[in-house]
Amino acid sequence: MSHGSILRFEDVTFKYSAVHTILDEVNFSIKRGAKITLMGQNGAGKSSLFKMIMGELDLNDGQIHTAHKAKIAIARQVIPQNQMDISLRDYFQSQFEETVYDIDPRIDTVLDIVNLVADKEKHIRDYSGGQQARILLASALIQNPDILLLDEPTNNLDESGIHHLTDFLRDYNKTVIVISHDAEFLNAFSTGVLYLDIFTQKMELYTGNYHDVVEQIGIRVIKEKSKNARLEKNIQEKKDKANFFAKKGGRLRALAKQMREDVEEFEDNKVDVRREDKTIRNFIIPHQKNITGNVMNISSYTRMNAKGKEERREANIAIRKNHHLRIIGPNGIGKTTLLEKMAKAVDQGVETHPDVRIGYYRQDFRGLDFEKTVFDELASVMKTVDEQKLRSTASTFLIGSDQIFNKIGTLSEGQKGLVAFAQLVLLEPGLLVLDEPTNHINFRHLPVIAQALHDYEGGMIVISHDDEFMEDIRIDEIFDLAKSK
Repeated sequence: MSHGSILRFEDVTFKYSAVHTILDEVNFSIKRGAKITLMGQNGAGKSSLFKMIMGELDLNDGQIHTAHKAKIAIARQVIPQNQMDISLRDYFQSQFEETVYDIDPRIDTVLDIVNLVADKEKHIRDYSGGQQARILLASALIQNPDILLLDEPTNNLDESGIHHLTDFLRDYNKTVIVISHDAEFLNAFSTGVLYLDIFTQKMELYTGNYHDVVEQIGIRVIKEKSKNARLEKNIQEKKDKANFFAKKGGRLRALAKQMREDVEEFEDNKVDVRREDKTIRNFIIPHQKNITGNVMNISSYTRMNAKGKEERREANIAIRKNHHLRIIGPNGIGKTTLLEKMAKAVDQGVETHPDVRIGYYRQDFRGLDFEKTVFDELASVMKTVDEQKLRSTASTFLIGSDQIFNKIGTLSEGQKGLVAFAQLVLLEPGLLVLDEPTNHINFRHLPVIAQALHDYEGGMIVISHDDEFMEDIRIDEIFDLAKSK
């Protein structure tokens, strides 16, 4: 381990299969105290890289070195389903191999850091998505790691939660590596960017804040394209002359041979230009046209009060065609629970049109069957399966023929999100119910998704902590759970 480094990759190669390489002879090192953003295309293997650092994946070749006695902890994107029905105390205890006898004061300390008041006896499932996001961070901090790995830590956090996390990371004096699509959040504390290229399977380490590095990469791409354009011009000129001289015969054939050798050298000098993320194509979500009247009426609902108890409130909300409702409120007030009841029409205060098709986008993707293939899951929402339409829609969301027969469970979280949007297009719903639709989605795709939601002509109910994203969507009514009577 070099002086000042806490983590080093030495000639690391990792392959999921003979045709699926994540890293190819990768070398880099990270200094103590660095705040590093891990960037890369959807599906490039960013979460897999975290698993390698955690020792959860066996490398094909090379070694990963950490400083002597350095502890590593990870705050993953989601809490595993098999831990949802255990108590908060048991969840924190599960982060240790041995029994921790002073677990309660340790829990109190890390919950204070993440600004969460919680009941240790309460089951994980009973906490909101935003509260679970704070619990995930606290579960890593309680291990007192020297290297903290954060996988999409702002997902489900409201604005105050993101500000609190940002302040914490600015002041944190240990090493942090973060995967996130939230550019402003990353720029607030990053000291460098580690870029994983899905096409070359290489990694590059850049120094600077997030915005500076993205600009550096952009300038580099422009220079590389310019150099290649000049080489391409020279290559074509040499090819034309070589073909001309070859036909003349005699000594000109030797000149033609030399020109062909020059062409080969020019080809070798061409730069492997980075192919940045593709952006999903513009799309529309067709709405169900055979619905008249309101698609949903809400006369009452339940929310959580300041004491963490359910309370029922009256309401007078009518969702009709082309009516977009945004629900807001702090973490823990019950937004996700309320949305799920609306989507499933199981609340006594929710009346749904009997013929309406509801497109429900869940923040945890539990609406997708992880054991099904992408093809089967998309086909399941179609009244009549049209393979050409299905494949065309999948392609819009960057799901190609090489992925369409993969199981949902093998996809990255970002890819699962794109499958969920493809489902909405094929379903042609009369009512969209969207719970944090920006979670896990690459920021390049967000303007396209926002435009599709803005133009959607059916009824829509949406929860999102991403105010910048919501500014691009037409909202006709805002329902604030914290102010409702």
